[in-house]
Amino acid sequence: MSHGLRPRRSRPSYTAFAGYDVEGGEGVAGPSKAQLLDEEGDSGSEFEPGKGPENLNNSKERSSDSGGGDDMDMDVQEDQDGSPSSSAVFVPSKTRKEQFRRLPSKMQQGTSTPSANVPPLTTPRTTKMYALPQPSAHHRHRAIPVFLRKEMVERLDKPPSLFEEPQITRTNSMTAEQSLTDRISKAWGYNVGAGPLWEIMEDRSCYKEAINSSTSPENESSRRPRVYQNMSVLPGWEMLSYQDALRYLPTDAVMTEDGQFKPPPQVNCFMGPYGQQTRISFNMFDSVATSRYFEDGKSHVFNAGGPVWGVDWCPTCPEDRPARNFKHYLAIAPAPSRSHAPNIGAKVSRPFPACVQIWALRPRIRDENAMEDDNTQHDPAEVRCEMVLCLEGGPAQEIKWCPLPAHDRWEGMTPSGTPRKLGILAGTFEDGSLSIYTIPDPEDVKPPNHDSALPVFVNLSEPTLRIEFEGTSCWSLDWANSEVIAVGLTNGCIAVYDVKNALANDDGQKILPTHFLSVHQSAIRALAWIRVPPTNSAGVPVPTEDPTIIASGGYDGVGCLTDIREPHGNVVNRTRDVINSATYSAFAAGPIMIDHDNSVKSYTVSPSMLGRGHILMEPDGPVWSVNASDYHPQLAVGSADGSCATTNLLKSTRRGGSVPFLVHKLYQLDYSRKTGEFRMLEHFLPQETQERSVNVKGSTQAQKAEAAVAGLSASTGVWSQEIGVHRVAWNCGNGLSGAPLLASATGSGLCRIDWLLGRWNKDKVPYVSVPNMRQEVEGVPDEEWWRNNCLYDKVMNID
Repeated sequence: MSHGLRPRRSRPSYTAFAGYDVEGGEGVAGPSKAQLLDEEGDSGSEFEPGKGPENLNNSKERSSDSGGGDDMDMDVQEDQDGSPSSSAVFVPSKTRKEQFRRLPSKMQQGTSTPSANVPPLTTPRTTKMYALPQPSAHHRHRAIPVFLRKEMVERLDKPPSLFEEPQITRTNSMTAEQSLTDRISKAWGYNVGAGPLWEIMEDRSCYKEAINSSTSPENESSRRPRVYQNMSVLPGWEMLSYQDALRYLPTDAVMTEDGQFKPPPQVNCFMGPYGQQTRISFNMFDSVATSRYFEDGKSHVFNAGGPVWGVDWCPTCPEDRPARNFKHYLAIAPAPSRSHAPNIGAKVSRPFPACVQIWALRPRIRDENAMEDDNTQHDPAEVRCEMVLCLEGGPAQEIKWCPLPAHDRWEGMTPSGTPRKLGILAGTFEDGSLSIYTIPDPEDVKPPNHDSALPVFVNLSEPTLRIEFEGTSCWSLDWANSEVIAVGLTNGCIAVYDVKNALANDDGQKILPTHFLSVHQSAIRALAWIRVPPTNSAGVPVPTEDPTIIASGGYDGVGCLTDIREPHGNVVNRTRDVINSATYSAFAAGPIMIDHDNSVKSYTVSPSMLGRGHILMEPDGPVWSVNASDYHPQLAVGSADGSCATTNLLKSTRRGGSVPFLVHKLYQLDYSRKTGEFRMLEHFLPQETQERSVNVKGSTQAQKAEAAVAGLSASTGVWSQEIGVHRVAWNCGNGLSGAPLLASATGSGLCRIDWLLGRWNKDKVPYVSVPNMRQEVEGVPDEEWWRNNCLYDKVMNID
C-alpha cells in the first residue's frame, strides 16, 4: 500500500513575531540572505530626543538581537521615494571598528531580492574569539621598551676588528628619552645587511649584579662584572691520553670485528662559489676558512665529529682580553654518533661517556716551516679545538655558560697546583640531570710538549652541582643571571633554582627549588627568561631583584608566559607544531618563538601591547633554533632545511617603504644520499619576506607561477637529518667588538662561525650622522622641526 505525502501546513512567520504586517496573514517567503537597515546616526537609546511613545515600536523593530551597538554600521541605498531599494548595496561607514571587521563574502554579493512588503531583518552579532583586532599584514607595531635605562652606554667609534682593541665612546642610551627611542628604532630599520650596524650597537642587557658606579656606569666591567671569584676547579679532574679519550669522542655507527666502534667518518663537503666548488674532506677537529675560496670570506667551518645539539660562547672580562689576544671561546656539545636518537624522558644510566668540546677563535699562528703564508693576509683568524671535556653523564641536550664572566684573572697570575677556571657551564644531559661544571682553563692544563694539532683531553667525572628529579628528566634551561637558573622538565613543569650558595659553598646536596610550577602538558623544549627587573608596588623597577617572567614552549604546541609569583602560566599562542626554541630580545621587547607553518613570531610583553605578535620570517623547513643578541636586533634562525638566516627585528613599521623586509640566508647545506657528500652554498641574495596566504602546494598553475615570481619556494618538505641547523648563537659575552660573531651547528657535525656586519640603506646614515641621531650634539632639531620644514625625507635619506 502506497503511503501518501504528509500535507504541507502553514508555518508561523518570523516577521509576525518581529511586528511586521504581512498581506493575507500568511508567511511570505523573505530574502535568503539577511539584509541590514540604515542605522546611520541612530544610537539605539530609547531616551534619545525625538523618540517618543509613537516611535518606540519602530525603534524596537529596528534593533538587532542584543548587540546593535557593537555591530558594524552599514548604509543602504534608498530610492528617491525613501523606501529601501530592492537590491540593497552595502556602503561601509568610516568607523574604526570596520578597519578590522569585514562582512562575509556571501553577504557582500547581495544577489537575493526581498519582497516589496517585507522589510529585511538585521544580521545577528558574531562573537569574536580574540580580544585584540588583527593588524594588517602590511603594518607592524613598533616595539615599546619594557625597561628604560637612563644611564650612559658605550658605542663603537670605528668599525670593529677581530683581535684588536675596540675604540669606544660614551653615548646616550636608546631608552633615555622617548625621542631617542623613536630615532634609533627608525635608524635600525634602515639596515639592509645580514649583520648589525656597528655605529649604533649598544648593550641592552640588565643584570642585578651590575655595579652601581657613579663615575663610569656605562663601562662593560660595571654592567657585566666578574662573578664567582672564590670558586675553583674540583680536585677530581685528570688528564687523559688520546687512546683513553676515544670512548668519550663521537664515533661511527659501524663496529669493528673486535666489537669497537669505528672513528667518525670523514665529512666530504663541496665549498666555494657555485659551479666552481672544491671538495674538502673534514676529519674530526679539522677547520677551514672560507677566505680560501672567497675574497671577502670571513667565515670558518670546522667538524666536531657528530651531530651538535649545544653551542654557546664563553663570556670574558674586558680587562683580561688583551692578555689572550682577544681570543673567543666556544663550547660545542656533539652527539655520540649520527644514529644516536634519544627518547624524551628516558634516562641513561651513569657512567655514560660523552664529551663537550672547547673551541677557540684565535689569531692565526704562522707556520715557521712555510716560506709564505698567504692565508694570514686574507684571514688573520683560525679556529682550533683546544680542550675536550670527557664527561660521564651522557650527551648534552643543551648547554649554556653563565651569562657573566666567571673566569680567573689571566694577567699577572701563574697557575699553582690547581688550574684557573675558564667559566661555569650548565647543561641538561641524557642522564636526566641539570649539571653545572667548573671548566678549567685550557692554558693551564696543557702539557709543555703537547701536540698543537690535537686538543687537551680532561676528564671531569663529577660536576660541581647536579640536580635530578624522580620520574622526570631535565630537558631545557636558561640563566636569569649568575645566581638564578630555570629548567624545563619532560613532564611539563618548570623548576627555578638559586644556585649561588650551592656553587660557592659546594653545598648542592640539600638544594631545593625556589619555585616549581606545572605549566605545560608535555615536555618543555624551549625556555627563556624575560630579563627585565620586577617593579615594586609604586610601579618603579627594582634592578637589584631577579626577573620573574619566563617564556616557555613545548611539545604540546603551547607558548606560555609564566610569572613565577603566580601558580600557573598564561597562554599566548597555540600551534600544532612543536616549539623547539625560544629567545628573548630587548629590542623586540618580548620573547620570540615558533608559530604554525614554520614561522618565527615575536610577542611583546609591554603592558600597552601585551600579547601582540608579528611574524618575522617563514623558513622553508621546521625551525630548530632561534637566537637574539643583547647588542643588536638581528635575529638568527636555523631550520631543518639546512639554511641559516638572519632578519631585522626593528623593520620599518609599514611594508612598501624605501627599505623592504629582508631575510638574509647565510648558507645552505645540502646532502646527496647517493654519494654521501655535502654541499655548502653561500652568498645568496637577500629575499623580501612574503605573506604566504596562498597554499602553493594545492593551488593552480597560475597561482604557482605567481608564487614563484614572488619568491616563494615550493620545497618538498623532506630533508635529510644531517643538514639540519640545530643551534645558532650570537656572541653576547665579549663586548661590542665580538657582537657580530654568529656560531651555528648542523646535524652533520659541521659547525660554522660567521663575522657579520650590516650596511645602511644606500650607504647613507639617517639623521645626517650618529652623534645627531643620539643627540650627542646640542641644538639638534627634533623630527617635528624637520617635518614642518619639509626636510624629513632628506634627513632620513628617503627618495
